[in-house]
Amino acid sequence: MYKFRDDAKRVIYVGKAKSLRSRLNSYFADLSGLHPRTRQMVTTAASVEWTVVGTEVEALQLEYNWIKEFDPRFNVRYRDDKSYPVLAVTLNEEFPRLHVYRGARKKGVRYFGPYSHAWAIRETLDLLLRVFPARTCSAGVFRRHGQIGRPCLLGYIDKCSAPCVGRVSADEHRAIVEDFCDFLAGRTDAMVKRLEREMAQASEELEFERAARLRDDLGALRRAMEKQAVVFGDGTDADVVAFAHDELEAAVQVFHVRGGRVRGQRGWVIDKAEEMDVPALVDHFLTQFYGEESDRAGRDDVETGPVVPREVLVPELPGDADAVAEWLSGLRGSRVRLRVAQRGDKKALAETVERNAKEAFTQHKLRRAGDLTARSAALQELQDYLALDSAPLRIECIDISHIQGSDVVASLVVFEDGLPRKSEYRKFALREAATEGDVASIAEVVRRRFHRYLKETAENAAEATETGSDTASDTVAGAGDEAIRPVRAGIDPETGRPRKFAYPPNLLVVDGAGPQATAAADVLAELGITDIAVVGLAKRLEEVWLPGEPDPMILPRTSDALYLLQRLRDEAHRFAIRYHREKRAKRMQTSELDSVPGLGQARRTALIKHFGSVKKLKQARVEEIEAVPGFGRRTAEAVVAALAGETGAAPRAVPGGDQGS
Repeated sequence: MYKFRDDAKRVIYVGKAKSLRSRLNSYFADLSGLHPRTRQMVTTAASVEWTVVGTEVEALQLEYNWIKEFDPRFNVRYRDDKSYPVLAVTLNEEFPRLHVYRGARKKGVRYFGPYSHAWAIRETLDLLLRVFPARTCSAGVFRRHGQIGRPCLLGYIDKCSAPCVGRVSADEHRAIVEDFCDFLAGRTDAMVKRLEREMAQASEELEFERAARLRDDLGALRRAMEKQAVVFGDGTDADVVAFAHDELEAAVQVFHVRGGRVRGQRGWVIDKAEEMDVPALVDHFLTQFYGEESDRAGRDDVETGPVVPREVLVPELPGDADAVAEWLSGLRGSRVRLRVAQRGDKKALAETVERNAKEAFTQHKLRRAGDLTARSAALQELQDYLALDSAPLRIECIDISHIQGSDVVASLVVFEDGLPRKSEYRKFALREAATEGDVASIAEVVRRRFHRYLKETAENAAEATETGSDTASDTVAGAGDEAIRPVRAGIDPETGRPRKFAYPPNLLVVDGAGPQATAAADVLAELGITDIAVVGLAKRLEEVWLPGEPDPMILPRTSDALYLLQRLRDEAHRFAIRYHREKRAKRMQTSELDSVPGLGQARRTALIKHFGSVKKLKQARVEEIEAVPGFGRRTAEAVVAALAGETGAAPRAVPGGDQGS
C-alpha cells in the first residue's frame, strides 16, 4: 500500500501494488506518455509513503479505509451524482404508510429499490393500491381527515382502506401492508394463487361483483409483475455490473436482482486517475461500493438484509478475484461468488447492463462535453490573467453578511478543480471588527482562518518530528507484526477527520474591491504567508481588483475565468446569508426576554440553547430554569413572570418542590 502526498502533506492518492518498485517506475517515466490525470497527480505529489501488509485481503480493506479517511483528490470515487428514489414502508408507525423517499435510511422503515425514476415507483404503486389499499398520505393529511370524519379521494375510490376514519383497525391495516411487502419481496405466486381461488369461490357462490373485483385485482397484479420482469426462474440473488470507459472516464451500471427479478438499477460516471482496464475498474468498484453500503447499513441501523448478494456478475474478473470474493464474503457473513456470466439468461442480462452502461456513457459525454473543458479553461485563464505559477486547483472565497452592522457573519467557501467542496465550507461569527465595516471584517476572517492554518501546520510538523515520519515510510506492518498507527498530516488525531484549516488555497477571493483585497493581502503578509494570491471581486461592474493596484482588472464578459469567480462569489454570498438568517432568527427568539431586568444577551442565549425555543421555555418551571448554569432563584422567577405577562404572578414550581422562603 502506498500514499502520495502534496506539498501541504495532504494525501492526494492511495493505491496498492505487489511490486512497489515497478509501480513507482511506471509513474516516474516520461511525463508526456502518462495518462493526463496521472501526469497531474505525479506533478502535484511531493512525497510517497508505503505500508506493507500480509495478505491481499488486508490490502483491500486498508485501501478502502484510506480512501474513506483521506478522501484523496485523484482516487476514483463511486458516489451517486443524484439521490435515487426508493419505496419506503413506515412499519414503525401504528398505521404504516407507503411513499416515495430519498435520503438516509431510518430504523423501523422497510425500503424497496432503489429505482431510476420516482414516476416508476408511483406508477407501480398506483396499480397495487387497488389490491393492497394501504395508506399513502402524510401525517398531517391523515390527522385532518380523522378530525373531519371523512376519507380522502383514495378512500372513496377504494385505493385506500381509510384507517383514518376507522374503516379498518390498526391490525387489519398492518396485515394489508405486510401482504404488500411480501408481494414486492418476490412472494408473488402465492398471492396470485390465493386471489384465483377467491375469485373461483366467489363465482361458484354467485357473487359476481366480488368475483369481478378480484379479476381486476389479478390483472393489476400481473401488470405490476410485468414491470418487474422475471430474469431468472431459480430466484437468483445477484448484482450484475458492467462498464463503459475511455482513457479519461468510466461509466458503471449495476442491476440489483433479488428473487429472480430486477429490483433496482444504479449508475455512476467517474474520472479515471490513471490508466485502468476493466479488471482494475471492477476491483476499485467492488471495494468502494460494497464497503460504503456496508458502512451505511451499520451506521443507520436499518434491517434491510445483507447489502452484498450471494452472487456478483462482472464483465471480467480482477487480478485478485479470490481476495475480493473473500472480502465480500466477510461483509455478507456467508459465501459470495464472483464470476463472469458465460451463457443463458445471466449472459443475456449482462449484455443488457453493458448496453445501459454504454448508453449512459454516451449521454454523459454529450451532456458534460463542455463542462470539463470549461472548468479546465477557467483555471488556465485564471493562471494566465493573475500570472500564477500554476493553475489554482484550490480556491477559497470570503463574504461578509449583516444588516446595518448587526449580526455580522462571514462565510468561507472552497472550490477544488473548479467544483464546490461543501464539506470544507466554514462560517464565522465576527466579534472584533463587527462594528468597523467590511474591510476590518475581511481582515479578521483572514487572520482567524490563516492563524489556524499556521497553528495546525506547526502541529503537523511537530507530530511528524516526534514519530520520524519524514522517512519514506512511516508504517510497516508485516503478517505477524503489530500495526503501527501512521502520522496523518492534516488529520485531527482525536476525531480522525481532516482539521478545519489544514490546507491552504492557491487563490483567495474576497467579495469587494481594492480595499478589501489589500486588507486580506496585508494580513497574509503580517502572518508571513507569501505563496497565496489574493483578488477582490466587486459586484457592481464585476471588476477584479489586485491588492495595492489603483485600477481594477477587467476580464472579458464571456471569460470562463470570470464565470468561475462569479460562481465562487455567489456561493459565498448564499452561504453567508443563510448563516446570517439563522443567527438573526436565534436572536429574535430572545426578544420576549428583553423585559427581564438583569438578563443580558449571553444568558438569554443560554436559555434558548438549553430549552430549544421560547415556546418550550414558557412551559418550564422555576426549578427547571434555575438549573441552567448562571441562573439563580430570583432570576428564574423573573423570567417565568415576564413570559407569563404577569409582573407579580406567582412562579410555577414543581409539585412538592421548595417554594422558597
